[in-house]
Amino acid sequence: MTLKIVVLGGGRVGGAIVRDLVSEDDFSVLVVDVDPVRVERLTDIGADGVIADLSTPTTVSKAVKDADLVVGAVPGFLGYRTVEEVLKAGRPMVDISFFPEDAFGLEKLASDAGVPCVFDCGVAPGLSNLVLGRLEASMDSTHSFHCLVGGLPVERNWPWEYKALFSPGDVIEEYVRPARLRRDGIERTLPALSEVELVDFPGLGSLEAFNTDGLRSLLRTCKTPNMVEKTLRYPGHAVRMRILREAGFFSTKEVRAASGTVVPRDVTEALLFHAWHYEEGEPDLTVMRIVAEGTMGGKKVRHTYNLLDYYNTDTETSSLARTTGYTCTAMVRVLASGLWSEPGLTPPEVVGRDEACFSAVLEHLAARNVHFFHRVDEL
Repeated sequence: MTLKIVVLGGGRVGGAIVRDLVSEDDFSVLVVDVDPVRVERLTDIGADGVIADLSTPTTVSKAVKDADLVVGAVPGFLGYRTVEEVLKAGRPMVDISFFPEDAFGLEKLASDAGVPCVFDCGVAPGLSNLVLGRLEASMDSTHSFHCLVGGLPVERNWPWEYKALFSPGDVIEEYVRPARLRRDGIERTLPALSEVELVDFPGLGSLEAFNTDGLRSLLRTCKTPNMVEKTLRYPGHAVRMRILREAGFFSTKEVRAASGTVVPRDVTEALLFHAWHYEEGEPDLTVMRIVAEGTMGGKKVRHTYNLLDYYNTDTETSSLARTTGYTCTAMVRVLASGLWSEPGLTPPEVVGRDEACFSAVLEHLAARNVHFFHRVDEL
């Protein structure tokens, strides 16, 4: 039986998701996006396409009414409302939009819909959550979870030494939203971009890591008493962003300028959109390191997971789109195969507690040359 998969959003990550799904013989794929060029590119490789503005709720409900499964790949500011409309339509869903709202506000709606909805299903949050879920399920106890992750351009060009595959607004949101973490069992909140540290990575050299609000659902669903997620950038990025933030460039309050009233963040986003834009074929990389400590079989152990992925020249797919998109398509496959069928709202770490689901995701990634290297050391 062929399953109809509807992908909402055909940007770089959404496009990678569509390309991966159309390679599956038992899926038919429909992509919905406001950009006709994106839709045309994806219909050329075998998907069906609809050009539509997904900011309108009725457009979302119309697009998914015949779907067997929906993938949400819209910008973060549209994510929550999009998931809401899909659940109202009673469709199962995997979402990667990383919206700022609390996903658990949709818990009752998902439960009433009686369908599975897995959210935050990218690389981080997403793959990182799966790891902690599996470790908590398989170890006697977990004491700490330390996740470092970032997507970067291969070439470091002044002044930013950074580029983004998604909206600068989503990146800025990471830099203004306070970072939640857990220390000694107590949830704490620190400013984003705080506690900068240098970390060495073989083949890359030193990167800087700083606090961002990436733990999200882990703070609600996991018991580990010490948890933190930090974003990785080339050294010097955090201080540049703090200068912009403290000087008001990320402010959403109107200010009066010579040309009239403006919102500083709108201007900053417009400028950074061009400065942080990847050119077609420009190489990027994704790096992630997870270190978790605890006990297993009565012994103290440390689990280390390392991922270093680069732009794929054969498929012309960016690394961040690969690592994010293929984690998502792995979860689509997990739901489509029936490995996970629990109705209701589910974060990835809950799915990761199931060994078969966790293994299926890693096997899916490895088959696409996204490798997560795992080492266990006795302490």
